[in-house]
Amino acid sequence: MDIATIIGLVGGTILVGLAIVTGGSVGIFLNIPGLLIVVGGTIATCFIKFSMADVINSVSVAMKAFMVKINPPEEIMENMVSIAKVAKERGLMALENEAPDDAFAAKAFQFLADGFDEAQIKELLKKDINLTVQRHSTGQKVFKGMGASAPAFGMIGTLIGLVQMLANMANPQDIGPAMAVALLTTLYGALLANLVFLPLADKLALRSQQELTSKNLILDGALGIARGLSGMVFQETLKIHLSPKDRLRVIPKAKGAGGT
Repeated sequence: MDIATIIGLVGGTILVGLAIVTGGSVGIFLNIPGLLIVVGGTIATCFIKFSMADVINSVSVAMKAFMVKINPPEEIMENMVSIAKVAKERGLMALENEAPDDAFAAKAFQFLADGFDEAQIKELLKKDINLTVQRHSTGQKVFKGMGASAPAFGMIGTLIGLVQMLANMANPQDIGPAMAVALLTTLYGALLANLVFLPLADKLALRSQQELTSKNLILDGALGIARGLSGMVFQETLKIHLSPKDRLRVIPKAKGAGGT
């Protein structure tokens, strides 16, 4: 579970809630018609912009912001160096006994054990990577679309409230409360966009980039094993995916794991 996402959402909600509670009555910030306009309009717009499958799948994609744990690149590199040592010493068939947690790595090892050549492995794994990026991109677009639509429907709700308020100008004492209700929809739209939808879209973009880096590292590792690379040549092939700081940190462990 990604604690940072939880802290951000819960912390932001608590801070806004405290500002509301310390500033007056909580009840004046609750307006059901306004919520219906903002939430309902935002969801309706998503179904217009995207297919039903894309909108539904975006929910599962959003869970990556909370639940998915991506191993650090240096850890993946160390594992790939160890796998290369196993393949060098015991043959590619021995990789059938390897059972990594990552489904993409498991697929790569199975291809190697089944005797797929380098070109086939590259083609199949690249296709997997491209399809993954496409799914993630659609999920991000859904949440960015919601982030753009929520403030717009907040403004629409405000305009509706103003029209209703101006239609009842005969009662001046009702103008203040009616104006407050009209402005609540703008508040709802701004909060949902800037505290939920847009931050989630950015976090999903970060998760997608991290997963892309991990999969490309595994791909290069699998191709290196297929070519029979080992030792420093294999390590240098994988180190390109690491940051300079991580490269310095992983070198001692990688040397010990891959000295073949």
